[in-house]
Amino acid sequence: MSSSDPVQRGHATKEMLFLRGPRLRRRELGTIFRVSREFLRGFRKLHFVGPCVTVFGSARINETDPAYESARATAARLGEMGFSIMTGGGPGIMEAGNRGAKDVGATSVGCTIELPNEQTSNPYLDVEVSFEHFFVRKVMLVKYSYAFVVAQGGFGTGDEMFEALTLIQTGKIEQFPVVLLGVEYWSDLVRQIEDMVEAGMISRSDLDLLIVTDDPEEAAAYINDRAVQRFKLGDRLRPLRVLGETGSPALR
Repeated sequence: MSSSDPVQRGHATKEMLFLRGPRLRRRELGTIFRVSREFLRGFRKLHFVGPCVTVFGSARINETDPAYESARATAARLGEMGFSIMTGGGPGIMEAGNRGAKDVGATSVGCTIELPNEQTSNPYLDVEVSFEHFFVRKVMLVKYSYAFVVAQGGFGTGDEMFEALTLIQTGKIEQFPVVLLGVEYWSDLVRQIEDMVEAGMISRSDLDLLIVTDDPEEAAAYINDRAVQRFKLGDRLRPLRVLGETGSPALR
């Protein structure tokens, strides 16, 4: 166990304790209430952020990296179309997505996560909601989005990408478009997915769930065709002022 391990340092996270296995019933009941409160806070904060595109990607990429600029440009183009841009709210690709939204005056949303090694929010957020549990955060990143842009990233990005694809493949969510941003970076994964088809692990038609591109315009056109036109995103929910709810710009 490394010296940076949160358990060795004596402050295991509540989520870590929860996932260790069965506990006292009163503790499990307390977790249910905390998770329910977390969901409620997320629902209330994000209900009117507008049709979103979620941008997934690594926190480890700095602004001089071409991947950062590509994500920023793609987010800006989608913001011009009227989408709110949602990310995990941290640095790297997440910052690039939120920054691209701010570049064009689009709503910029961050669903941040509490971690043992603190990760700061990026400075380009209009709306921020913080979560303790990864599984609650992942629901929010999917629930309010009509498309997903997956830029360069590691374990977390891969997890988010495959969860979105699995939900689409199994009919748990609509067939929202998924864009892998970075042809060279994702080339090995694309070959692996082709191998899955050849091995009969997935269907050839599952490849229609995503595209791989380096071009922000191609990404925007794909999302426009597969999301804006298909789901008629001009139809909006109306906020209830009596509950203190506020809306966000409609698709232009």
